[in-house]
Amino acid sequence: MTSREDETLAQAAVAALTGQLALAPKPGLPDPRDLAARATRRDHRGLRWSAKALAPGLTAMAAAARRTGEPSPGLRAELGAIGRCAEHSVGLTGGGHRGALWTLGLLVAAAALDPSARGDEVAATAKRIAAHPDRGAPRRPSRGSTVSAKYGAAGARGEARAGFPHVRRALGALGTARSAGATETQARLNALLTVMSTLQDTELLHVAGPVGLRHVQAGARGVLEAGGTATGEGWEALAVFDADLLARGWSPRGSAGLLAGTLFVDALPVGARGV
Repeated sequence: MTSREDETLAQAAVAALTGQLALAPKPGLPDPRDLAARATRRDHRGLRWSAKALAPGLTAMAAAARRTGEPSPGLRAELGAIGRCAEHSVGLTGGGHRGALWTLGLLVAAAALDPSARGDEVAATAKRIAAHPDRGAPRRPSRGSTVSAKYGAAGARGEARAGFPHVRRALGALGTARSAGATETQARLNALLTVMSTLQDTELLHVAGPVGLRHVQAGARGVLEAGGTATGEGWEALAVFDADLLARGWSPRGSAGLLAGTLFVDALPVGARGV
């Protein structure tokens, strides 16, 4: 049985994901500029629609965590089972969001386990959940796990088991940018670039290899070193970086999912009040 609190957490997570999708210009990633999916091959409108299909699964994850009451192996197994059902539901509405579902599912469960937790505390609880193996996971390796093994990248599992370090870094970037007077769009873009600058994105490794990954990381760092998106020089660097990734067909999807997780954790005080 779910509660209003479970539904509130799920809706906050979906809002974080749709907020990430609405952000523009995102280098190499679907956003409202690319409605025909010519550049990124993912229709922004379709992704916004399919994001809503995550709500029931995320609600069930929050309820499972609240009922279990601790980051146990049993909870990890139940979250995995719910996640696979949610993936199927999202697939029926157009697909996408697999990485975001992994990130948001763990963070929603962590927030349900400890409703008073914020920021690093939520990430730490998610780490304790992710430390357990998913006993019901398919035996066949996923593409992400295969790429992780090939290149020694942390991948999505490694990110979670480390306590989502890129979510924590992105939260810091959001706070720094806001304190400096950046707009919310500029602050969120800086947070995204902060993730891109160091993340070992398995999707990029699959498509572009280690050289391509380093190219993307360097491009993101270049925008930040130019002053970030709140400066004229940084905004120009962002435009160049965006055009470069679109021309190459490289999409840093792992960073997008972690930004959605960041926006969810950032909004938790609002969600906790049930507003």
